[in-house]
Amino acid sequence: MHRSPLTGPDRMPAEGDVSRSYPLAGHRLSVAGGSRVGQRYSANFDVLHVDPVLPFLAVADGMGDGRGSTIAGGTTMETMVAGVRAAAPDIGPGQLRAAMARAQSRVRAAGSGLDELTGCTFTGLVVVPPATGPGDAGSTPTLGHAGSTPTLGGTVTEVPFPAEPGVADQGSRRTAPVARSAPGGAAPGPAGAAELSGWIVQIGDSRAYRLRDGLLELLTVDHTAAWLGAVYGWYPADSPAAATARYQLTRYVGHPAMPEPDLLNVALRPGDVYCLCTDGVAEQLDYQRLADRLGATGSLAETVRGILADTLVAGGRDNATMAVLRVEH
Repeated sequence: MHRSPLTGPDRMPAEGDVSRSYPLAGHRLSVAGGSRVGQRYSANFDVLHVDPVLPFLAVADGMGDGRGSTIAGGTTMETMVAGVRAAAPDIGPGQLRAAMARAQSRVRAAGSGLDELTGCTFTGLVVVPPATGPGDAGSTPTLGHAGSTPTLGGTVTEVPFPAEPGVADQGSRRTAPVARSAPGGAAPGPAGAAELSGWIVQIGDSRAYRLRDGLLELLTVDHTAAWLGAVYGWYPADSPAAATARYQLTRYVGHPAMPEPDLLNVALRPGDVYCLCTDGVAEQLDYQRLADRLGATGSLAETVRGILADTLVAGGRDNATMAVLRVEH
């Protein structure tokens, strides 16, 4: 939906699905992604990237429905992909912050000649291969992809990008949630398989979720006035004021203050399912529906198609884009 900053045409590819698989450090990472225009807009202002070589997936969501939205999403994705590829395999917070800073600068420069808001959200996940021994952290991992070839059909953006140069406890009793067994079980990895980790980089309100042992958790924070209002009690969560604040972003790519992204380091365990999605998914599917879909035992491509179909059944009020990663033995 249309967003506005809290402070004061080219068409994206429309629809499609992509799936890939990456063998890494004794594990197999399966990834699937897709995008749907929905029923409100005639064009898609979301951007999806599933890298053909590196275990890197990302989504971006333009602000508005004009050229500024298209430019911001495409420029941000291009810049972040180039930054990750240039840094691999030694990808860490410094490189990710630097790539986002470049994206901020490029989007701001591109928007300076447009008489409209030029901005987007971004959420990405890149898996970092473990070091195999002292001094091996900089060695290039053996990566590959097996699985279906992306069926883009004029749809999802998977373009070759050139590398760029040089509450405190009030006495209430807390209990742990009862964890249900995840499909296939989240058992320890195979013998000789090292634990993988990943970096989530996020700015705006596109989200990252993790399903582990049957529990779906939201790992990211929406950078919106509504989120702050919910945390600090500015207004009831179901009030008209909260609904309006949902589309007032406090941080985004293209913001005049060039804010930094949030960075989160996560461990990837067998059985984990990570989901990155734009608000066209998060706002149209309730928690239980999303958890059930992500916990299904079928292929990830079927999971993605099912979730995106759900967004259309729910009204298709926005572009809906997602990428899902499953850690397998």
